[in-house]
Amino acid sequence: MKQLVLAVFCSIVFLNLHAQAYKLSGNEVVLEKAITFETGTANLTPESEETLAIIKQYLDDKSYISLLRIEGHVSNGNGQQLSEQRALAVCKKLVALGVDCKRLMAVGFGNTKPVADNSTPEGRAQNNRLSFFNAALRGRLIGGMPADGGGNVAGEVCM
Repeated sequence: MKQLVLAVFCSIVFLNLHAQAYKLSGNEVVLEKAITFETGTANLTPESEETLAIIKQYLDDKSYISLLRIEGHVSNGNGQQLSEQRALAVCKKLVALGVDCKRLMAVGFGNTKPVADNSTPEGRAQNNRLSFFNAALRGRLIGGMPADGGGNVAGEVCM
């Protein structure tokens, strides 16, 4: 009985941690912790595991989201390819965690959508990011936007 109570308690705590780890802003899934990469690469850091698990749980809980767009953004002028590689790396990792590849789209925007001033280290750090957008619900695109959101599709997630 004690073990059952402990298991239920741990499950509730786990779910609450995940429920509080993101919020929705329009169609964007905003995460508390960023997904990070080794500098200048598309290699995920171990610190990203928890955030990736949150995205997986989000998709598991919201089966009606039929397409999540993962957008890669970078701060440097020649980073289009890196932004695509990073978005694709996140998709591949989510598939490895059990997410259906058909529910994911990797898109790169390079440095075309900065959110901060690129002339400071802090600004560049903010511009090097991943964004997650609900792109389709129950097979229907959201808000008249194309599934790719206007970015470059990084490659095939289902391989």
